[in-house]
Amino acid sequence: MDAETGPGQLLVNQAGNEVLLTFADDDDSDDADVDKSAVDKSAVDKSDSGDMASQDVEQDNTADAGDEDPKTRSVIVRTLASETPARYRAWVEGNRRRVHDATDGRVGYVHIPDMGPRGYAEFHRGYLAEIDRDALIVDVRYNGGGHVSQLILEKLARRRLGYDLSRWGGMAPYPMESVAGPLVALTDEHAGSDGDIFSHSFKLMKLGPLIGKRTWGGVIGIWPRHSLVDGTVTTQPEYSFWFEDMGWNVENYGTDPDIEVDISPQDYVAGRDPQLERGIEEILRLLAATPVIKPDLKSRPSRALPTLPPRA
Repeated sequence: MDAETGPGQLLVNQAGNEVLLTFADDDDSDDADVDKSAVDKSAVDKSDSGDMASQDVEQDNTADAGDEDPKTRSVIVRTLASETPARYRAWVEGNRRRVHDATDGRVGYVHIPDMGPRGYAEFHRGYLAEIDRDALIVDVRYNGGGHVSQLILEKLARRRLGYDLSRWGGMAPYPMESVAGPLVALTDEHAGSDGDIFSHSFKLMKLGPLIGKRTWGGVIGIWPRHSLVDGTVTTQPEYSFWFEDMGWNVENYGTDPDIEVDISPQDYVAGRDPQLERGIEEILRLLAATPVIKPDLKSRPSRALPTLPPRA
């Protein structure tokens, strides 16, 4: 690299390839005052953050014992085609950590990126890990739509009625995979199609408050199955949606949240998430109003056979 050539230019068409990066502390450069350890650490931090998947190959490349050439450190990295998956995972895990910290671990968090196979898998990845907590925040902001909203709603609609205590396996909720306490959903103007449908149905089913902004408003679906000779696909509107309270009017409008909360540019720059913060506030309020009831194992009755009276 030099003053005219940056790393972006040299990494063009290198996605998925192994690339050798060499870091040197050149005393003759304008950056001679930069600490070499800081430079090396930044390289490792960058690879750990998801920008690159790295293997460290540390070596001292001094030419001869008497030379005063700077020591260099080489790192082999396998570059990524996109950093979006890594940044998405960091965002979700950051939200989950924020919810856990703010509620002392009582409330779980799951994000659903779309209503297709990826979103369905992501829902269960988070849901099955979080339902042991007292309550759950379901986040469908930025949901890209799909067709599995009814399956997810069916799972969320399970209300915990009791528990099944086995001899060796511990205590399991009944029904299985049910949430013990209240639910809160987050949505925004970037949730559309089946994301609209999920958000509106969450309100109609009275699963809990819907917080955020009015959804995108595009529920007329397509079925991309008509291919052309050049390999492309053509689609046309084929599925229009009707709700018992809105009729056909979710199309071109979306659904209004129960509690409207916006994220301003100032919030975004400052790293604040008012929608998530309001969701935490509401679910803690609901937990205080309707505490989760769990069985008292100390009061469990004995089911042993009765003892016979002594023989006279």
